[in-house]
Amino acid sequence: MGSKRRRARVGLTAAAVAVVVLGVGIGAAGASGRQPWWGLGQQATPTPTPSVTPGDAPTSDASSALGAPVSAGPTTAAPSASTSPSVPATTPSPSRTPSASGSPAASAPATTTPASTGSTAATWAPPPADAGFDYQIGGVYAPPSGVTVVSRDLEASPAAGLYNICYVNAFQAQPGAESWWKTNHPDLLLRDAQGNLVVDEDWDELMLDFSTAAKRTALTTIVGGWIDRCASKGFKAIEPDNLDSFTRSKGLLTESQAVAYAASLSAYAHGKGLAVAQKNLAELSTSNARKAGFDFAVAEECGTWNECDAYTRTYGANVIVIEYTESGFTKACGSHGSRLSIVLRDLAVSAPGSRTYVRKAC
Repeated sequence: MGSKRRRARVGLTAAAVAVVVLGVGIGAAGASGRQPWWGLGQQATPTPTPSVTPGDAPTSDASSALGAPVSAGPTTAAPSASTSPSVPATTPSPSRTPSASGSPAASAPATTTPASTGSTAATWAPPPADAGFDYQIGGVYAPPSGVTVVSRDLEASPAAGLYNICYVNAFQAQPGAESWWKTNHPDLLLRDAQGNLVVDEDWDELMLDFSTAAKRTALTTIVGGWIDRCASKGFKAIEPDNLDSFTRSKGLLTESQAVAYAASLSAYAHGKGLAVAQKNLAELSTSNARKAGFDFAVAEECGTWNECDAYTRTYGANVIVIEYTESGFTKACGSHGSRLSIVLRDLAVSAPGSRTYVRKAC
């Protein structure tokens, strides 16, 4: 289903130029001369978050069902590094998707305070359903009138007074970060039987290796640092991209391994008070979505590929839809516009003033 989907991600072509000028995305140093995002937080050696396997991941109960606010005890890991999105390509590619969790919810949950256990427990909730949404991972700007939920790259600041989702590239190496990964974590890059690095040919990105529990723990330590930055900046959720990298791994990675890695990331994010989105992968079952621990979905082009119902079966109305064509947007609005947050964006997800900028809502 998702093999034809295009992926909008900020980064390496003309859109990247605008992003660098704005000082956000792809980790390039802006006017302030900050160091590359993929090297941040590596000075200290944090305690890794334990990797969670699908069999170990807890299933949702009445208190943690999707759409209901949930809480977790504080985590002890303090990982490092942070991520930002890469550039949109002009050719179709496999769907990008993490997993999901929970039961359907039709409205935004209220925030609750968990019972005290001697230390402050984290709480999190998905974004409000059927809310005005804008996808700003390619450059920040003042949200249009009516927008209450916005997704931005980690390098950006959250929009004041709104529900902000933090984009991170969690399952593949960010373009420009190849040297950093090869130098610091060569064992976490996926290799074939001949020892060659495996590249996602659709997006020219090195693939990360989450095939073992030890590697999932190590990756959670690294990505956890990026999640820390999302939390400290005031984001309310994360959007980890590329869970579906296993579909492009030439059989070297499996869905169960991806779900286990996603569960580890979700456990860490929840400990920081952040909700976690399933990014694409309509094929993911509700059972695996729950194992992965995700709270809502961000679905690219589900109208175009007739996949929106696959997400609502798991998440109810807690689904955010981004379409990149007028035809897909029209279909999504016609079938789900009264229940879901749906927006039409240009593939470069550019800012106003750009020749490519497009944004419409149902």
